[in-house]
Amino acid sequence: MTGTDFLARPGYPTVLGAAPGTTESAEAYRAAGGYRAAVAPAELLEQIAAAELRGRGGAGFPTARKLRAVRDAGPRPVVVANGEEGEPGSVKDRWLLRARPHLVLDGLARAAQITGAERGYVYLADPVASERIRAALAERPPHLPVDVVETPHTYVAGEETAAVRRINGGPALPTAKPPRPHEQGVGGAPTLVANVETLARIALIAARPQHRRHTARTTLVTLSGGTAEPVLAEVPYGRTLRDLARAQGTPEPGGALMGGLFGGLIGPGHLDLPLEPDALAVAGTALGCGAIRFLAPGECPVPLADAALTHLAAQSARQCGVCVAGTGAIREAVAALRTGTADEGLTGRLRRWSTSLPGRGACALLDAAAGTAGSLLRTFPHLLRAHLDAPCPDCTAATGRLTVAVPHVAGRTAPATGAHPAPAERTQP
Repeated sequence: MTGTDFLARPGYPTVLGAAPGTTESAEAYRAAGGYRAAVAPAELLEQIAAAELRGRGGAGFPTARKLRAVRDAGPRPVVVANGEEGEPGSVKDRWLLRARPHLVLDGLARAAQITGAERGYVYLADPVASERIRAALAERPPHLPVDVVETPHTYVAGEETAAVRRINGGPALPTAKPPRPHEQGVGGAPTLVANVETLARIALIAARPQHRRHTARTTLVTLSGGTAEPVLAEVPYGRTLRDLARAQGTPEPGGALMGGLFGGLIGPGHLDLPLEPDALAVAGTALGCGAIRFLAPGECPVPLADAALTHLAAQSARQCGVCVAGTGAIREAVAALRTGTADEGLTGRLRRWSTSLPGRGACALLDAAAGTAGSLLRTFPHLLRAHLDAPCPDCTAATGRLTVAVPHVAGRTAPATGAHPAPAERTQP
């Protein structure tokens, strides 16, 4: 599959870069316009605001507002490039750190200049990404002191307070809010925790401000599901989910699991929605981290929901009793649907939990579990009725697989061959 199906217009800035299958060197990055210092920090902040760039970590918070909050919170702030990608269906952050470490580091340095930060961190869990980032720091030592902090890979480790806690020497577990990191983070200082793709887009805006709107309205997505191979692609806002499904190789999907595990399930009636955060939110779903797992035609959604809830229950930080109990109860209920052992009161319990539990945990894990259950009820009520009446034959054989492998990125820099999306490696069992 070629990138012309995804990229808005050839010749415009791209996070994928010229050679997605190789690690970009400092020399190649500079030759493409990286590390230029022509734009002043205040001007760059205005460019980011004018572009309406949103964070790419999942919440989609306006980037300029976050930068200003850290800048104005107090002296000696800290900036963190967050590359700990907890969503099992997403690979974009690890790929970025492996393939374009200089783009991320350039964006981190720009964020430091805007906020007045005197120290930076790259926070990650992927050993290959750690190796590439360390090599990039040695290849072009930055003016900003930057430390690489590794953490065990878990679903909650990428939450911003968990990142701060880990950098401060503790476990990678969320903390109660307030204070939020922009108020009191690493070492007690105001801290910007920014997703690595967000930082990459800051660097692109700095290099080519005339294309800032394009840069802000294009995003990396991890597309998987059906019988086709997963694909990492760069997509302009406005393309429909149906377009993406066809390009990924699932031409007539029965729905999708959106935003990693945060956007819930949608049915085939929502496939003509544009890939645009506000439009998706109005429809009751979310882009999140850009991970979209399509249902194959005729695929039962219950095993996929069961796999998502099993993952969430296993990944709970186990700090909040309501999360442990709530996520576990939702998971057991959906598992009963899958095995044909559910009772008549199950849908009522799921409906109650889906509305009463969101917002009660220290992080969004419980919200994701409740949202998955609620979306299953809303989107596939007829299937739930059928599962209550008799065991589903499709549920027995289905895997509901979620995990996507990171596309291979060679350690050596190769000549540029033209921008194109990177096909992900075959999903491992």
